[in-house]
Amino acid sequence: MRYAQGGGLTDERRSFREKLRMEAAERFRHGEENAVVAHDLRVSVRSVQRWRKAWSQRGTRALASKGPASLPLLSDDLFAVLEQELAKGPVAHGWPDQTWTLARIKTLIGRRFHKSYTVQGVAALLKRHGWSCQVPARRAIERDEAAVAGWVKDAWPQVEGPWRRSTPGSSSRTKPASR
Repeated sequence: MRYAQGGGLTDERRSFREKLRMEAAERFRHGEENAVVAHDLRVSVRSVQRWRKAWSQRGTRALASKGPASLPLLSDDLFAVLEQELAKGPVAHGWPDQTWTLARIKTLIGRRFHKSYTVQGVAALLKRHGWSCQVPARRAIERDEAAVAGWVKDAWPQVEGPWRRSTPGSSSRTKPASR
């Protein structure tokens, strides 16, 4: 099951689920059927079956929350450092152009933090922290905006040529159909 922001259950939600399991354990002690417990707690019968099996083997402690499924490899502090490294740009880290790719960020994380991510893991990490994919504008580093603006203003009208002025009757729609 996928969770919002890719981070699993929140502490509040994990606590809520643990309370459900503890209530189910109490009902198991009273001998209630799995289907009745599932219906009353609004969970699947299969979940109640798993809970009952764990409860019968190891007791109530088997139904206690074990905490988050996994902790992120990069803490928020380390991600802040990663953002600083990304701000320096790819050229500062030895790549020939100014394009960050997921594979390059994965390599940077490995070099800088000695942590191993997959490309998909890097994408999830960035998305979780509010980053999004960007398609770079293809512009030369040496581009002179003033020269481009001057060319568009002065040279382009000559290249384009004069516009054909429309006069009444010049459109094929306004001409009467010949019979």
